[in-house]
Amino acid sequence: MSVRFSDDFKAVLWVLVATAMFTLVYASGKFAGSSVSPLQILFLRYLGGLLTCCAVVLVSGRSFLNYASPKPLSHIVRAFFGAYGGVAIIYASANMPIVDATAIGLLSVVFMVAFGALILGEILRRKHYWGLILCSLGAGLIMASRGAFQTFDISYSVPAFIALIGALFIGLEAILIRTLSQSENPLSILLHVNFFGLVLLAVPAYLTWGPVGLETNLPFVLLGPFAITAQYFVVRGYRIADIAVVGPIDFTWLIFAALLGLVFFGEVPAMGVVIGSCIIVLGGLVLSSNARAAR
Repeated sequence: MSVRFSDDFKAVLWVLVATAMFTLVYASGKFAGSSVSPLQILFLRYLGGLLTCCAVVLVSGRSFLNYASPKPLSHIVRAFFGAYGGVAIIYASANMPIVDATAIGLLSVVFMVAFGALILGEILRRKHYWGLILCSLGAGLIMASRGAFQTFDISYSVPAFIALIGALFIGLEAILIRTLSQSENPLSILLHVNFFGLVLLAVPAYLTWGPVGLETNLPFVLLGPFAITAQYFVVRGYRIADIAVVGPIDFTWLIFAALLGLVFFGEVPAMGVVIGSCIIVLGGLVLSSNARAAR
């Protein structure tokens, strides 16, 4: 007898895998060191992503006109929020404790759920509240165990505010992904976001371009196919489930980041990280359950 999974469960799996992949993409700056700016890395990633999408279109034998969107402005706005939301978090991470910046950045999940209810009219059920609470508690425990928010001075407020703006932008991007995914082909969405992202980052990337050679830049271009796959998974997940279900899955970034730190940098996670990760997993299971509890 075949096993049937709910749409919520499938959506959680799509976004979960995407989150794991994006953890490696965003960690590319840590691997690169200070020789390459974050804007340069993101620009090259978008370049690789656009080249990958174009290759898929050419192999399919279809015209690029088949993927033209009737809502180009929505794609431009989505690309702006996605590109500069990421830049804001990267800037904050470089100018304040990284765990603090990450904690503020994860407020994007709260923004996602709130915007989903207010803008899209999504219905929040009891399981959504419990799942969000559990994921938030798990994330908070991880942050506390890693020393978040233990220092503060006047200079701290500027990057903290920028991190908050980044979280807001990422939350707004999620709403646009959800909206566009209901009516447009995933490849069309990926083509537009990578093209517009490339255009939006071109000048800032040029102004901060590091004096490195092809052997340094090429790996970031090759991140394109990897990031495209992750973006595709995000679109698939957002297409079949509400923001209230898939949004909190972003909290699992903390789990994947801890695993990445352990494998590549020998960073042994504290007990608080392990317990917090288990709580986040429990929250994800609640969100993806079949239960349709009362509102």
